[in-house]
Amino acid sequence: MTGNSIILAVDRNQRNLQLLAQFLNKEGYQMLAASSFEDVARAIGQPAKIGMALVDISGFDSQIWECCEQLRNHQIPFLILSPKQSAAIGHESFSRGARSILVKPLIVRDLLSVVHSLLGESA
Repeated sequence: MTGNSIILAVDRNQRNLQLLAQFLNKEGYQMLAASSFEDVARAIGQPAKIGMALVDISGFDSQIWECCEQLRNHQIPFLILSPKQSAAIGHESFSRGARSILVKPLIVRDLLSVVHSLLGESA
């Protein structure tokens, strides 16, 4: 693991953020939670180095794609977490700069594999 990498988790659901934090902390990662667009903008503006972002699009309106654009503009690699498999979501995600998409419910092994990849770590 790269010691200073922080994972930004974007999710409307506070319980999901808590579960992600527990899981990522157990794996040795630091997580920064964002449940609104303002939280994301604030996180991006901090001096702390965000290594990657996990963006759960559930519960957000179409502004979530602007949030993804901000991540891309700040060169923060990100993964989309989607409630369903959809060609439209896939197209929108990749056109906005997503590196990967995982469909919920998440498979821990797959999530860790993508996290390692986006942070430039060997699995």
